[in-house]
Amino acid sequence: MDPVKNLPVAVIGAGPVGLATAAHLLERELEPVIFEAGPTAGAAIEQWRHIRLFSPWRFDLDDAAMRLLEPTGWEPPRPTALPCGGELIDNYLTPLAATPAIASRLQTGARVIAVTRQGMDKTHVRDRDTTPFVVRVEHEGGEVRDHTVAAVVDASGTWSTRNPLGTSGLPAVGETTAADRISSPLPDVVGRDRPAFAGRRVLVVDAGHSAANILINLADLAKEEPGTTIRWPVRGASAEKVYGGGDADGLPARGRLGSRLRRLVEAGTIELHTGFGIAALKSLDSGITVEAVDGRTVDADVIVPYCAVHRVPS
Repeated sequence: MDPVKNLPVAVIGAGPVGLATAAHLLERELEPVIFEAGPTAGAAIEQWRHIRLFSPWRFDLDDAAMRLLEPTGWEPPRPTALPCGGELIDNYLTPLAATPAIASRLQTGARVIAVTRQGMDKTHVRDRDTTPFVVRVEHEGGEVRDHTVAAVVDASGTWSTRNPLGTSGLPAVGETTAADRISSPLPDVVGRDRPAFAGRRVLVVDAGHSAANILINLADLAKEEPGTTIRWPVRGASAEKVYGGGDADGLPARGRLGSRLRRLVEAGTIELHTGFGIAALKSLDSGITVEAVDGRTVDADVIVPYCAVHRVPS
């Protein structure tokens, strides 16, 4: 007898990947159970609802998910339009989570804290590949329960575990002490989080397209708020990777994003520091000094850390 035949498949996370996974499992007559740590589907995206994606809707919608939505009267968005995070939630994830097939299998406020094989410690190997999983979940209110499942799909993403600022995957010396000077990833610098950035010396530590969005928004803020300065340290010898292919880019919006960023750097609006691997942070009464591996330093009032989210996977 197959010990996992009648067990559900655990899906960790109710973002675009998690809900699409559940839709595909249902089409294959497999039973998903979806654990979402946040209060709603797409809870992590809610933190960057102000960010516009450079991938159009046609790359962001899953076919199996749309087949679940069609009977509800849902109208798909224009395939070539570029959604922001809030539109991704409001026009896609929320309606998808509300479909009967998903809603009955979605548990919100359910944080997965451990995954293991039933009855096995870490040194046990016999029959390990045919043994069910146990998923330990902390449910809303603090209750902890174990769920036995056939398989586990981790679609939780990286939003809650940002990259450290230092090189080699380690925190920079002094990073923990300077935590109050480090913002959340993808802050809304021209909206909700504006007071923390207006008139400040801002250091953006990233060389991805999420950083490009933040840098461009900071440049807009600097036009309105005197004293706002933008410093952009990157580990590489240039920022060409972020600038992308311009008009020849496979995603036109990404190309435009990179071209605009290049112009801001060339105009001096954004101060680019290349070959700048961060070694240490030193907190001062007047701000924070960021030291590179080669000894160079730049000063800042607030640091925007590496951004975990770049675009919704297609």
